[in-house]
Amino acid sequence: MAQTTNIKKRKRRINAVSVQTEILFNVIMILFCLACIIPFIFVIIISFTSEESIQQIGYSFTPISWSLEAYKYTFKMGQSLWRSYFNSFYITVLGTILSVTICVLYSYALFRRDFKYRKFFTFFSFFTMLFGGGLVPTYIVCKQLLGLNDNYAALIVPLLVSPFNIIIMRTFFQSSVPEELIEAAAIDGSGEYNTLIRIIVPVSKPGIATIALLNALAYWNEWYTAMLYVRDKAHIPLQYLLMQIQRNVEYLAKNSSGLGADAIKAAQSMPTQSLRMALVVLIVVPITFAYPFFQRYIIAGLTVGSVKG
Repeated sequence: MAQTTNIKKRKRRINAVSVQTEILFNVIMILFCLACIIPFIFVIIISFTSEESIQQIGYSFTPISWSLEAYKYTFKMGQSLWRSYFNSFYITVLGTILSVTICVLYSYALFRRDFKYRKFFTFFSFFTMLFGGGLVPTYIVCKQLLGLNDNYAALIVPLLVSPFNIIIMRTFFQSSVPEELIEAAAIDGSGEYNTLIRIIVPVSKPGIATIALLNALAYWNEWYTAMLYVRDKAHIPLQYLLMQIQRNVEYLAKNSSGLGADAIKAAQSMPTQSLRMALVVLIVVPITFAYPFFQRYIIAGLTVGSVKG
């Protein structure tokens, strides 16, 4: 009887400790989530803050006055802004589809042990992560040899192949796809492409979704290739257009002293500080809608893909 009572007391202690641990873990996660969310909320508040309030009290959660000048100034771009939005969406969607396709095909070949040149192509991919050709040779090859100039290909092709994503995808195949599954498909008469599309791809959805999200983020945030290869305004992506707007505002604010009293007054009223935050909001908000589609795959893909090297 006494032994039974002691066992019950131990179980109660263990349950109490587990409850306390769970509460502590929840508190830590809540604080972590707040640390991630509050800065973005702060950016949104600043984007709606008037320039006078920023000059008087600086950045604050409770500004003296609110203003839409930063967004009004941005939306004055009109058709150019919406065209840039379309360009970014088009480049992101098409580039992600093509890059994920290439990544899956390449990494699947590296995953197959019976592929004769597997070691060579693994080294070929890994070598490019350590050494690059440099900006000048890359620019000459892309612009003069490949003709990547003032077209969508100039914004898609340079980012098509990512050695890092290939290695992640190959590791995911090694960790998640048993070789017996491929052997069984071969015995049933399935060809290589049929095995990949109908058997391997459905099993590898978490890894593919993770790679797709990484590629989508890379294409959406890319502006450097546009600066190098694009001069036609019809092909400028959103990030590069907003960067040009920011540069123009900063230039007018710094060089308005020699342009007369009206120019000085106009430069002082420009939403220089709030405009920066408004541009961040315009860039970040659209891409956040991509996360719900990949949410259930991201954790599984990153976890499984990082277990085995």
